[in-house]
Amino acid sequence: MDQTRIDKWLWAVRLFPTRTSAGDACSGGRVRVNGVPSKPSTTVRIGDRVTAFAQGRDRILEVAVIIDKRVGASVAVECFVDHSPPPPPPDDMSPMFVRARGSGRPTKRDRRQLDRFRDR
Repeated sequence: MDQTRIDKWLWAVRLFPTRTSAGDACSGGRVRVNGVPSKPSTTVRIGDRVTAFAQGRDRILEVAVIIDKRVGASVAVECFVDHSPPPPPPDDMSPMFVRARGSGRPTKRDRRQLDRFRDR
């Protein structure tokens, strides 16, 4: 096999949990093949560069192996070369403005503090 549909490939390499969600991402314009927006029926070949917004971040993948059946995670990793930037660090900041649950409606002072916090 030298080519397959992009929605099948994205599902097979476990970038999306279902083939339907992979197709919806393609239809929604969140998947590009070689810089061109793709439809679910777009074919991919070895060496194509796929850019997809999945799992909350942009993923840039190069097709290394063509598969159209879902495989295990360890095998799926070998089917592409990941050129994505590293994921952003998790937000470890605690909220600066905390109100006790059930304390009622915020006072004018509380609202001003919250507005100052949001304007930063």
